[in-house]
Amino acid sequence: MSKVEVKGFEAKYYDRLMDIVTFGRYPSFIEKAVKDLGLKEGDRILDFGAGTGRNALLMRKYIKESGEIVALEIGDEMKRQFLEKTKEYENIKLVDRRIDEKLEYEEEFDLVFVSFVLHGFIQEKRDIIIQNAFKALKKGGVFAILDYNNFNIDDSPFYIRFAIRKVECPLAEDFIKRDTKEMLKKHGFLNFEEHFYFKNYLRLLKAEKE
Repeated sequence: MSKVEVKGFEAKYYDRLMDIVTFGRYPSFIEKAVKDLGLKEGDRILDFGAGTGRNALLMRKYIKESGEIVALEIGDEMKRQFLEKTKEYENIKLVDRRIDEKLEYEEEFDLVFVSFVLHGFIQEKRDIIIQNAFKALKKGGVFAILDYNNFNIDDSPFYIRFAIRKVECPLAEDFIKRDTKEMLKKHGFLNFEEHFYFKNYLRLLKAEKE
């Protein structure tokens, strides 16, 4: 059911396709979303489902040389592009690990970031991913989810309904219908902060590990 593991043509031209389907708005959108993360120089980031490295390069501008990004990705084409884009930066590291299986990181990171990945898993796997994030974060660290907001799909415009039900991963609708904040609360996250984009259909949801 899931389309979260992008392969083939779509993986090879992923960044370009994202720019095309958003009519050129994706670059400015992702730059704004990364700015809204509130990163600081020296932060350590764990990037779940890191993709082509586009996000990692944007985040590095804020954490600078003293920070570090540990990026988890399993797709062969995505890893190839990631390594090519980030090869000159020693503080960006790529690890071939699934995010929906138990991870060994414990209280090491200031931020765990997941971008348009969480919706592509069944709920049982989402819970594992959230627990991995909680465990990996330092006290006071932030889990940031850039993904669909929770909204009533039936009340949305036809193009949103079409995209979710005909184009997107079949699991996206299930994710949208659930209360993501309640999902996070079950694992101990509190103090939510939200930033909305594309007429509130997309959201950066930040939650703190107290």
